[in-house]
Amino acid sequence: MGTLGIVLLVAFVIVCVLLVLLVIVQDDGENGMGGLLGGRGTAAFGSHSASVLTKTTTVLVVLFFALAVGLAFINKSSSAAVSLEALTNGVETTETETSTDNTPWYLEADGTPATETETVDAE
Repeated sequence: MGTLGIVLLVAFVIVCVLLVLLVIVQDDGENGMGGLLGGRGTAAFGSHSASVLTKTTTVLVVLFFALAVGLAFINKSSSAAVSLEALTNGVETTETETSTDNTPWYLEADGTPATETETVDAE
């Protein structure tokens, strides 16, 4: 991630924190958390505070989505495709490595349940 990615990430975190704080401060009638910090939390912003908070929330939401998309495009790299190609080229199976026997691990080849066998040293 280059310098632009770091700047966008820092801006994204700041916008996220501001958005959370702004949503908490907003008053949803009498039920909201805006009254938690001393009554009418929007009175400090003037008589048109509801429209100011709503407009600010809208701007922060637009910034949130724009920064999220920007970070996704910056962090999208072709290295994932290259590493996936390297993995598929590095792991090649041959006919001798693959088993054509489709019996589960807990059954013998003839279909009987597998039992534990002890190793006996031939003397």
